[in-house]
Amino acid sequence: MAKPLNIGMIGYGFMGRAHSNGYHRVNDFFDLPYRPVLKAACARDKDKVKAFADTWGYESTETDWRKLIERKDIDAIDICTPNNTHYEIALAAAAAGKMILCEKPLSMNAPEGLKMAEAVEKAKVPNMVWYNYRRVPAVTMAKNLVAEGRLGKIFHYRANFLQDWTISADLPQGGAALWRLDVNAAGSGVSGDLLAHCIDTALWINGGIHNLSAMTETFVKERKHQLTGKMEKVGIDDACTFMCRFDNGSLGLFESTRYARGHKALYTFEVNGEQASVKWDLHDLHRLQYFDHRDEGQLRGWRSIHVTDSDHPYMGKWWVPGLQIGYEHSFVHQVADFIEGLGTGKPAQPDFRNAYETQLVLDAILDSAKSGQWVDIAK
Repeated sequence: MAKPLNIGMIGYGFMGRAHSNGYHRVNDFFDLPYRPVLKAACARDKDKVKAFADTWGYESTETDWRKLIERKDIDAIDICTPNNTHYEIALAAAAAGKMILCEKPLSMNAPEGLKMAEAVEKAKVPNMVWYNYRRVPAVTMAKNLVAEGRLGKIFHYRANFLQDWTISADLPQGGAALWRLDVNAAGSGVSGDLLAHCIDTALWINGGIHNLSAMTETFVKERKHQLTGKMEKVGIDDACTFMCRFDNGSLGLFESTRYARGHKALYTFEVNGEQASVKWDLHDLHRLQYFDHRDEGQLRGWRSIHVTDSDHPYMGKWWVPGLQIGYEHSFVHQVADFIEGLGTGKPAQPDFRNAYETQLVLDAILDSAKSGQWVDIAK
């Protein structure tokens, strides 16, 4: 019988809901040694966190995350708060011996991320960062194809993540809903918010990045701040593009923006190898596009693989072949992998140390964009 794993959730926004749904559903489909129990939800606004807790079935609420961490009935702390709070909460949770699941990006910058990784390693507490796109079955399958050598020597990796929701100059910055536009809360703009996903997936599939050259742009220079009521300088990047060289010698090209009219969440990646290529699109997330040059000439072409069979990653836990799953299931898979790691002693990835590698790339992007120079990734 699965043992209880008492969850303390900090934050109640979009990601808080996504994670809560993952905890709710995971034991319905996965045979695991632990069963998440939604023990407490925490946020500063008493009424809003109470409403969140009632909706999702949390047993209690707190308005001070320090009190939540002090509670003896909490096993794991889930950090779903703005980026500038991850560091302090994670260090306190590690010192208290709590397991930690932290939203991405790990930290405001690499030095913070390194201290967070060192803290959880010193405390020897299980930890994980919510880079959920790894757990989309088609993305995992792409990783497996590359790892099996089916593509041969890798030449190119390209990815983009495009949105359009910040184009209006009248959109304010700051506050509970728009903290991602406030550099003091977010640390960066589309690089840390969107490209972080692309980078994590790329490092996972194609290995480390050696160096890069980046450019960023802030199209709206000033926005009204919701907390001060004043027009203030915008410090985040609205758009970012960078090219890079991976450690394996392949070339990379990455783009993210919130100024691509017509795109709400277009995340794609493509990997080109000597023998084959693979590509994926979030808008058609259950399909993987695959081209193999070794196919018979007159039949050679891109094939669309419907990733729903029981021998595809994760899919044996769900429905019958042909019935796809969606975005929310990536969080169920991440919870399942985390819990399975608790049982096997083989920690789920990405952990804090792994996510720190992504943070090093993010720091290099901003450094390169500022200097106009190529920047080596610290190792």
